Amino acid sequence: MSIVTDKISRRTMLAATAAGGLLTTATLAQAQKSDPIANGRGGTNPGPMNPSRIAQNPDLMVPPNTDAGSLPNLRFSFDDAHIRLSAGGWTRQVTARELGVSKDIAGVIMRLNAGGVRELHWHKAAEWAYVLYGKARITAVDANGHNFVDDVGAGDLWYFPPGIPHSIQGLDPDGTEFLLVFDDGDFDEDNTFLLSDFLKHTPPEVLAKNFGVPASSLANVPDPSALYMFPAPVPGPLGADKIAGAVEVLQSFSHRMMAQAPIKMKHGTARITDSSVFQASKTIAAALVEVEPGAMRELHWHPNTNEWQYYIQGQARMGVFAASGAARTFDFQANDVGYVPFAMGHYIENTGNTTLRYLEVFKSDHFADVSLNQWLALTPPELVRASLRVDSQFLHALRREKSPVVPA
Repeated sequence: MSIVTDKISRRTMLAATAAGGLLTTATLAQAQKSDPIANGRGGTNPGPMNPSRIAQNPDLMVPPNTDAGSLPNLRFSFDDAHIRLSAGGWTRQVTARELGVSKDIAGVIMRLNAGGVRELHWHKAAEWAYVLYGKARITAVDANGHNFVDDVGAGDLWYFPPGIPHSIQGLDPDGTEFLLVFDDGDFDEDNTFLLSDFLKHTPPEVLAKNFGVPASSLANVPDPSALYMFPAPVPGPLGADKIAGAVEVLQSFSHRMMAQAPIKMKHGTARITDSSVFQASKTIAAALVEVEPGAMRELHWHPNTNEWQYYIQGQARMGVFAASGAARTFDFQANDVGYVPFAMGHYIENTGNTTLRYLEVFKSDHFADVSLNQWLALTPPELVRASLRVDSQFLHALRREKSPVVPA
């Protein structure tokens, strides 16, 4: 060990420590990327640095030789986003202000303590959610006067169309944390239509006339700043919150994604949820992908729209091909957001030693992808041979069936 460490700089030691604390061969290889040098190009990095950042993003410090040209930033971490603290929990968002390329989708992480309520509200954008932790009770009423009340847990989804009023409340034993996705990159949590804000900005005599009660009945409505996320008693059994005689919505606003039978592969799984199985979700489709260590999401692209990603666990690298000789590589950790512009070819490789789990999210009513392997397998072999100058072994290895996750 001493012979090895004598040959590396203090910067490399710091980066190795940030990467895991032990100077293993793999850690050393990653740590040495604290100096942007590769194949006789580049130079040392004697100036200020952030070793932990370098260790987490090695492909930014020393990009693969295949990277070329200019592409916008396609990565942002929720851990770099401003966090808003409230009495009932906290929230943070990644929108087009943080990740400029994402014009069509914005994301929010929200935590509600047990009993914590995200007050009654509605949005101009559609709201899609994936429960990351715990349990929540969600409620809504549609434009036809049909109501909806349900309890959701880890791995469950919900979807509320634009303009549909709804609420969320954390349940026992420890509330909930969830990812919200909105079909508008410029979405802002601060621009939500809040019930309390509406009432506070309506004249008391108008409220009295609307509800048929004395104005005094509504004299104690709290200030909106006190209600954004507020503590309340944990609700009882679900049945107690069902409205007697109310007609339920025709299409459920919740869906059990983990109850879906996954597409199983030797090195991972995929669950695809779009309007074909979650009928209410008209503008958001998603896939939950799991990739085992050393495997990768195959080379592919999406022919219908952009891809917004959320990394739940593990670590990965993604290479994106943008045509005209442009390509870039990005590294991801849990709680990161990734983005792939429409039709750009890409792969996602598990670079860690645990299962990689992430969401692919699309502003669309359906999921669609084109597999590079399948395309070539269904193209006349001699045309493939003439185009790529490949051998027979390559042609025989092509797969006619999609395999979203393949060995590395």
